[in-house]
Amino acid sequence: MLKGKIAWVTGGGTGIGRSGAEELAAGGAFVVISGRRLEQLEEVKSAIVAKGGEAETAPLDVTDKAQVAKVGAGIISRHGRIDILVNSAGMNVPNRYWKNLTPDSFESVITANLQGTLNTITAVLPKMREQKDGLVINISSWAGRFDPLFTGPAYNASKHGVVALTLSLNMEECVNGIRACVICPGEVATPILKKRPVPPSAEEMARMLQGEDLGRTIRFVAEMPPRVCLNEIVISPTWNRI
Repeated sequence: MLKGKIAWVTGGGTGIGRSGAEELAAGGAFVVISGRRLEQLEEVKSAIVAKGGEAETAPLDVTDKAQVAKVGAGIISRHGRIDILVNSAGMNVPNRYWKNLTPDSFESVITANLQGTLNTITAVLPKMREQKDGLVINISSWAGRFDPLFTGPAYNASKHGVVALTLSLNMEECVNGIRACVICPGEVATPILKKRPVPPSAEEMARMLQGEDLGRTIRFVAEMPPRVCLNEIVISPTWNRI
């Protein structure tokens, strides 16, 4: 169903991004996988190719505006278009509460989660406008719709910002055939949980959403026809501790 589509996935080396990349490739898309660690990206690429999919790697730090623009332009130059952008790159810090949060650590979270999302969107928008077609899928969080204590003010603020960014994109760019979906998952068993002040146990992680659950959600959104805009999806584990 996605045959011929070019998808760009950030944060594609692990977690939700990896699962999203694998599912999009399984659906027939050619997937460009970005992230900071080339070794992880190559591992994902190999897994995709082993299953008959098509992929390439494009190492990237989403906080570097010039690098993002260069990678985006390179994808367009090689493939002629970008049909799907998945923004899954993100982070949090262990010292995340008002009692130990610093302006620098707050800025690092905002820059990665919100500014990084903006950087990639602005890299693809001109081409998507020209195509009169494009899909942006932004991974926010339960913390982007609600305000859990344990994720901290920086993460909550950044993920609320991702929701607002997505909805404003739909308001302005629908006339150009561009649609955006923000996915707000509850707890997902991904490596980012290791950065929590108290990491969850293996038993707790087994009851959370898994990366593949979000991968299937990303593919579901991507396979909707162009007339359909899924503005927002809020998804949680049945055992929702938040």
